[in-house]
Amino acid sequence: MHRIPFRVYYEDTDAGGVMYYPNHLKFCERGRSEYLRSLGFENSTLRSENGIIFVVKKLTAEYFVPARLDDLLHVETRMGEVKNSSFVMHQTLYREDVKIFAMDVVLVTINEMGKPVAIPEMVKLKLK
Repeated sequence: MHRIPFRVYYEDTDAGGVMYYPNHLKFCERGRSEYLRSLGFENSTLRSENGIIFVVKKLTAEYFVPARLDDLLHVETRMGEVKNSSFVMHQTLYREDVKIFAMDVVLVTINEMGKPVAIPEMVKLKLK
């Protein structure tokens, strides 16, 4: 499990001071990137050294309670099932212990031409 904090800034909110719904996805994207970085993978390096890119194929999301201006939130990211060319990540956004948002995201590995490819074995070992 990986955890990273975020603050809700004015730019993240609507006119009522509530975090605008697509920003939940943005914070989770940052959480996924930092989790992968903690495993030793940077998106730019994966592309330049391995010729692969991780892209979102599918996500399911649920909003529980609103986040508001100045809230300190954290995203928890957990690895799910790892397959030949895809893997699942489970992510939850919290304010203290209150669940704000949760999503499951399926990422697929593609080459530079956009075709699905197998996850390199050395990468797969670190993902599991």
